[in-house]
Amino acid sequence: MIRKVLHLMIFCFLVILSADAQPPESGSEYLKQYERRIRKEMLNDVYIPKDLTDTFKELTRLTDKEARMKFMNQEEDVVVKKLYFSLGRWIIHNWGFYGGSRLSHFLKTKLGVSHPEDQAVFIIRTYHRSLNKNELGVKELVRELQAHRTKERVKNKTIIKTEKRKREE
Repeated sequence: MIRKVLHLMIFCFLVILSADAQPPESGSEYLKQYERRIRKEMLNDVYIPKDLTDTFKELTRLTDKEARMKFMNQEEDVVVKKLYFSLGRWIIHNWGFYGGSRLSHFLKTKLGVSHPEDQAVFIIRTYHRSLNKNELGVKELVRELQAHRTKERVKNKTIIKTEKRKREE
């Protein structure tokens, strides 16, 4: 009996701690939650980098040398394709890109990379370039990602009706 009560107390404590993990019920609640999250250094016990330099340091800290060397020696496009569904998803989930975090907010407001999936690709590409001591090309990469996102939006729209006008001569 005591064990069940103890488990219940621990469960309640964890629910209270993970209040930010609860989905917001309205737009205003989402904004309040977002404003809280972008100021936090840690989300769900995971350190959230504050900018791109801090991101590179954290990725270096989290990976071993052998894995970094393998990552470095691959072609950039190959790395992005191979790691998007592993490292990219880890970044999106653990660094809180969909709910907002100080890193996602930085990428959105300071660099112009808004979509969480684009943010992950941006980080993987620029980290690869950084390790290889290549120019990061931030502005060009941001333009490419924005153009691709715009193209995807247009591609997914459905044309309901088209009309042609006859010219009066």
